[in-house]
Parts: sequence; C-alpha cells; structure tokens
Amino acid sequence: MHTVGMVTPESAEQARKRYEAIGPAAQTVVREVAKAMAFDREEYDDRVTGEVVETARDALFASLLVVHVGTREEYEEWRESYDGDVTEVGHENVDHVVWHAGPEGEAVAATFQNEEDAAVATLRRQAFGRLYRDLVAESR
Repeated sequence: MHTVGMVTPESAEQARKRYEAIGPAAQTVVREVAKAMAFDREEYDDRVTGEVVETARDALFASLLVVHVGTREEYEEWRESYDGDVTEVGHENVDHVVWHAGPEGEAVAATFQNEEDAAVATLRRQAFGRLYRDLVAESR
C-alpha cells in the first residue's frame, strides 16, 4: 500500500481553511492559462467568470487530497478498522482499490485493475463531490 497527495483535512473547519487558502492559487492558474491562450482584456472579462475560478479552486483542492492505493486485501484490512461510512464504486472482483477518508466519518473508495493514475483522479473528484463540496460551500 502507498499514498499519494498532500492534504488530509482532519475537520470540517480545516477543510474550509485549506479550500479558502487555495483561492488565490486558483485565480493565478486561471489568469496564467488565459494569458497562455492569448486572451485579450475583453475576452478575459467575458470568459473568466467567478464560476471558472471556482471550478479551478475545486479541482486544485481535490488534486491535493491524500489517496491510499492498495490491494483489495489492504483495503479490506483498513475498512475493518475504519469506524465510518464508506461509499465504494467499481467492481468487487478487481485487484486494487483507492480510498480517501474525509473529516466527518465518511470515506469514498474506487476499485481498479490497471490504471492507478486514472483511479486516483476519479476518486479525488468523487471525494470532493461527496465529502467536501457541502463542507466548503460557505467558503465560496
């Protein structure tokens, strides 16, 4: 088993603070991408909306989440010791699982056979949508 990522909020408040802290980075990323795409001032003002920056912020936050990657057996061992609800997606007869436990007694997991990077990316999006979107809503 191994982990990837850098952020594991231990509370809803910590998740909100981390999400807020990512806001300026999201704005910078969007601005630099728009510059690389040669947006002039008018096009920038038309296309770079608050929703665009918020989407970048959501994606940045999710991309930093710690995800555990392991065999089915390692996952089952973790699950036996985890005292919360787990939403698992995928097929139960594959060899590997990725998972993330959120700060409020809920976790998400996804099974995969070969494509670890794709599974991690998918799980992070699911973790954000299922575990964090409502927690950070007041930071928006």
